[in-house]
Amino acid sequence: MKIKYILAISALTLSLNSCEDKLALTPEQDLTEEVIFNNAATTKSAVLGLYNTAQTLEFSGSLPAVIDEYMGDNVDWVGSFPTLTEIYLFSTISTNSNVSGLWQVHYQVITRANKIIAKVPGVPGLSQADKDLYLGEAKFMRALAYFQLVNMFAQPFQVSGGTNLGVPLVLEDFTGNITYPARATVNDVHAQIKKDLTESAAALGATHPDGVGRATKGAANALLARLNLYREDWAGAITAARAAIAGPYARATDYTFWDKNTAEDVFTIQNSATDNGRTGSGGWAAYYSPTAVGGRGDAPFSVNLTAAYNAEPADKRFALKRTGTAADGLSKTFTTKFPDAVTNADNSPVIRITEVYLTLAEALAQSSATPSAEAITIVNYFRNRAGLLPVAPLTKQATIDAVLLERRKELAFEGFRRMDMLRYKQNLRPGVAAAAFGAPKTILPIPQREIDQNPSLVPNPGF
Repeated sequence: MKIKYILAISALTLSLNSCEDKLALTPEQDLTEEVIFNNAATTKSAVLGLYNTAQTLEFSGSLPAVIDEYMGDNVDWVGSFPTLTEIYLFSTISTNSNVSGLWQVHYQVITRANKIIAKVPGVPGLSQADKDLYLGEAKFMRALAYFQLVNMFAQPFQVSGGTNLGVPLVLEDFTGNITYPARATVNDVHAQIKKDLTESAAALGATHPDGVGRATKGAANALLARLNLYREDWAGAITAARAAIAGPYARATDYTFWDKNTAEDVFTIQNSATDNGRTGSGGWAAYYSPTAVGGRGDAPFSVNLTAAYNAEPADKRFALKRTGTAADGLSKTFTTKFPDAVTNADNSPVIRITEVYLTLAEALAQSSATPSAEAITIVNYFRNRAGLLPVAPLTKQATIDAVLLERRKELAFEGFRRMDMLRYKQNLRPGVAAAAFGAPKTILPIPQREIDQNPSLVPNPGF
C-alpha cells in the first residue's frame, strides 16, 4: 500500500467553520512542512486539518454508518448506487470504488495523525500544554480510524479470538520512503488502539479549550470502553465506561438534542450548511430521508426494525419517524434523527453518552452471574425516557437481551447494528446464507488497488 501524505492546510481545508478559526495562510503549494511545524499557529492549523479530513463522507460523513446499518437488519437499501447495492447484497467485489474510498480516507486520517505525532514535540514556541493537547487529539483520531477500519475490513474478535488478519499498522511519519506493510492481526490492531486511547486519555482534559467537536479525556475513555466491549473484556469496558461517565456529560431527558450540541454528546464531528462531509452532495440525511424533503430515500427502516418497535408501539423513538417516497418509488418509513437533507448540516454523532451507559450496562450484565441490578436500572432509565414501562429481568440472559434491545432501538441508524450482531454471532440478515456469522462478505474486501500496489497485502478470503 502506498501512503502518500497530502497536507490539507490550504485556507479551505484548515479554516473549519465549526471551530471558528480564520487563518490567512500561504497557498498550499507554497507552504512547506518545515513552515507548517515551525510555529504554534500553523501547527494548530494542521490539527484542525486532521478533523477536516475526518469530516469526509467516507470517515464520519455517514457512509460507514449507513453501510453498517444496512448490512445488518435495521435498514433496507433501495438506492441506485450499484457499488453500495453490492455491499447490501453481500456480493461486493474488490474493485468496488466505495470500498476503495473508505480505505483511502481512513489512511489519510492515519497518515496525517502520524505527521502531527512526529512533528509536534519539536515545534518551537509551542507550549507543553498545547503539545500534550495536540498529541492527545492525534492519537485519539488515529485510534478512531483504526477502530473503524478493522471493523469494516476484518472479521470480528469473536471469529478466532482476534488472531485473524486485520489491517496494516502504519505508525511512523511518512518522509518519502515507500514501505509495504503487511496486515497486522486484529489483536495487534486492537492493542495499538488501546495504547493510543490510553495515552490520549492521559493527555487530554475533561473539556477542550476550543470547545465542542474536539477530542477529550471522556471521548478517549468512551472509545476504549467500546473497544473493550467488542473484545468481551467486560471488566475493562466497565472501568473505561465509568471513567467516561465521570466527565461533563448528561443523558438527555427527551429527544430534542439531535440538531444541536448538548451534554449528550461525548464526541461529535461538527458540520454546517457550508462545511460538512460532502457539502451539497450527500450526508446522513441524504441517505436517511425521503425525496419530498430533499433526501435520496435510499435507506428506510427495515421490516425487521419496524417490528421491533411495534412490539412496544408507545416507544417515543418510533414516534420520531416520517413516511415518504423512497428511491424505489414506494412509500417507506424513515428516521428523523438527521433532519437536514437540504444542506447536510447535521452533526456526525461518533460517541453519545447514552451509548457509554449502554456499554456499561452490557458489561455489567455479562459480568454478573445473576441479573445485574445496575444494568437493569440503566435499561429502565432509557425505557422511561422512551415512554415505556420498566422491565425486571429474572435471569442473566434476559438482562443481556434487554440491554441489547435498548442498544438496537436507541442507537439505530448511527452505525452500531452490524457489529452488535456479529459480536453475538448472529446472522446479519435472517434467511440470507451470505449474511451468516463468519461468512466472507459480512466484511469488506481489501481494495484491489491496494493489493496491486502492495505485494505484502493478502486479500480477505472469498474475494
